[in-house]
Amino acid sequence: MALVVQKYGGTSVGTIEKIRNVARRVARTYDDGNDMVVVVSAMAGETNKLVALAEEICEFPSEREYDVLVAAGEQVSVALLAMVLQSMGYKAKSYLGWQIPIYTDNAHTKARIDEIQDANIHEDLRSGTIVIVAGFQGIDRDGNITTLGRGGSDTSAVAVAAALKADVCEILTDVDGVYTTDPRIVPEASKMEKISYDEMLEMASLGSKILQIRSVEFAKKYDVVVHVRSSLNDNPGTLVMKEDSDMETVLVSGVTYNKDEAKISVLRVPDQPGIAARLFSPLSDANITVDMIIQNVSHEGSTDLTFTVPRSDFKKALKIVEEAASKVGASGVESNESIAKVSIVGVGMRSHSGVASKMFTTLSTEGVNIQMISTSEIKVSCVIDDKYTELAVRVLHEAFGLDKGQLTQE
Repeated sequence: MALVVQKYGGTSVGTIEKIRNVARRVARTYDDGNDMVVVVSAMAGETNKLVALAEEICEFPSEREYDVLVAAGEQVSVALLAMVLQSMGYKAKSYLGWQIPIYTDNAHTKARIDEIQDANIHEDLRSGTIVIVAGFQGIDRDGNITTLGRGGSDTSAVAVAAALKADVCEILTDVDGVYTTDPRIVPEASKMEKISYDEMLEMASLGSKILQIRSVEFAKKYDVVVHVRSSLNDNPGTLVMKEDSDMETVLVSGVTYNKDEAKISVLRVPDQPGIAARLFSPLSDANITVDMIIQNVSHEGSTDLTFTVPRSDFKKALKIVEEAASKVGASGVESNESIAKVSIVGVGMRSHSGVASKMFTTLSTEGVNIQMISTSEIKVSCVIDDKYTELAVRVLHEAFGLDKGQLTQE
């Protein structure tokens, strides 16, 4: 007998019939002799409807009340799935985040999980109950409902799997695994049999929508094997797991892109100690993540600072930066929402030279201008004009031999 945690996204539970299909799949896994915990997102489109209601009232609603509102979507889906399983003759029980409880910090709209008290779940599992947990939500130590940010149900699932020491955490979605790039842009993209935590972390942070980045961080920290697979069939998907020697033979594993970022430039900043901290600390205090940062060479005692932020935080970030820039004596602030980040990822890059050069040459040949560059041991990212995104992804995928599964090896 194994303990299996399954997570179903919004498209998998988007209608009553789809919820029935999920229930049949859960029941089948349970009937195979497994203990079952199911983490469920809100029905497709429901969170967007709730967000739209909030935005109709005011541009910047109270983050506490925002969390109370958007957490309602998962409450509907877990109850419906429990009802369907019960109607099929199974013992099933739904839990909201605060009922388990899943404790988080108090960073509303993007809270981080501190602790999961799993006694209630274990008690139900011992009685043969299928446990259904609302993804995306938790509770802080003051009793306030919190949410984990978009894609947070993945994090909920992996965190629950880690707390319960589950044998596997299956992320079931409308795609059947992790591909070398988005198959909608490159039909020749190949499904990977397995991918390392580090590669998946980079791909998640760089725009891949398959897994939320914090879910991969949890998986790596607690050594949770994650199986990304389709909710529409029983085909094997992609295992996200510890790095092994086979993974290092592939130079580049995937090409990712992200159109959900915006660029902010602070012009003629005094080149003095402490100025960067005065610019970025207010963003940190507002829980806004800064990604790529470039500082130009100092001229006549001043320099320019350029960085990217999530597009969802752009308006808020721009207002904060304009106020901070005025206080430090910068000459002005410029911004651009029409950017995209295109990246190549692969653990094989650690021991191979010339990868960045090949990427830059490939983009240059196609007339794609690079605005910013960021690197790590296993990735190279370039910020470009967003109108060239699909072109850049296609040519890089081909240049590194990823088409039709012909992965470039050392």
